[in-house]
Amino acid sequence: MRISDIIEEFIKDMLEDDNQAVIQRNDLAEHFNCVPSQINYVISTRFTPIHGYYVESQRGGGGYIKIKKVNLTQSDYLMHIITSIGNTISAKEVDIFVNNFLDYGVIDEKIARLIKGATNDKVLNTVKNNKDELRAKIFKNMLINLV
Repeated sequence: MRISDIIEEFIKDMLEDDNQAVIQRNDLAEHFNCVPSQINYVISTRFTPIHGYYVESQRGGGGYIKIKKVNLTQSDYLMHIITSIGNTISAKEVDIFVNNFLDYGVIDEKIARLIKGATNDKVLNTVKNNKDELRAKIFKNMLINLV
């Protein structure tokens, strides 16, 4: 197992108790004998809204990183995702969202295939500019109709 996987599992274990973990980056880095930027990497890539987490960071001497697992109803969860999507989104990001929706039971396989089919690069191939903008609009509209 890589150090990033070990750190991720450690934080997820902390989240199991009350869906929230408060950590100090330097303390965690010392615990795992790694550089603090490794902790930042794990948090910024594995604890994102896409993955169902909210991260709050307080810098300074008594600084901390608070990670919360988002436990919402299906409609709340979809609205949270809709508002977290910017003006553009890549096909890979849509794929991650859809796979998470499947894992959480928010959508079924049929709807997943429809969303992936409507937002893939083959469909948007004729759009020369702003392909990711159009994809974001399509994806958001599809999610709004699921709410």
